[in-house]
Amino acid sequence: MLKIIFIALWSIVFLFADQSSAIKAMKLAQKGERIAKVMCDQSKLPQATGTVETIKKEIKASLACRHLSSSKLEAVAYYLQQGSVKEKSRHLTVPADAKCPVCGMFVSKYPKWAAMMKHDGKVYYFDGVKDMMKYYIFDGDFPYDRTHISEMIVSDYYTIEEIPAKKAFYVLDADVFGPMGHELIAFKDKKSAQTFMAEHHGKAIVRFDEITDKMVMALDGIEQ
Repeated sequence: MLKIIFIALWSIVFLFADQSSAIKAMKLAQKGERIAKVMCDQSKLPQATGTVETIKKEIKASLACRHLSSSKLEAVAYYLQQGSVKEKSRHLTVPADAKCPVCGMFVSKYPKWAAMMKHDGKVYYFDGVKDMMKYYIFDGDFPYDRTHISEMIVSDYYTIEEIPAKKAFYVLDADVFGPMGHELIAFKDKKSAQTFMAEHHGKAIVRFDEITDKMVMALDGIEQ
């Protein structure tokens, strides 16, 4: 019982930290956008993906920005990672009252993990790829016609950019946890997925069609 309570408390701490981190990243991206426009040759800025530290090195190598302090360099790196804060259409917009049909959690609290499915004209939001795949794979628990799915969208972990689910790369079971624990973490390109996997001890990189019921259940500690 004590172990269960500890895990629950740890999960709550992690989720608040994750939200705080997302707010910090957005503020730094806003600051970085202003700095880039004034102090950088934007035609030379790299099309950067990956971690902030990796992007900082790429900015230095590009010589696009001269005489930046370490804090300004970090802000520009966040801007390149997150994208322009004005490009809202790139991000999945989740209604404040939308609940995940699998676990019942409010999805808008977790923009980094949000996923979406359109089926028969209805839109369903999920607080992670894992729950979306449960809704997609387990037809006994969630009976509906899969051929009537018109769209499935996931969010890139680094940029929160929306990606067609079938085009994303997923890192399996890393040491970074989502709202519901172990996750399938989505990335828009293989390079980003490889960088994240190397830094966070992921088990594998998989594509949408490679995700199995056993894989999803194992993320919850259930072996079939």
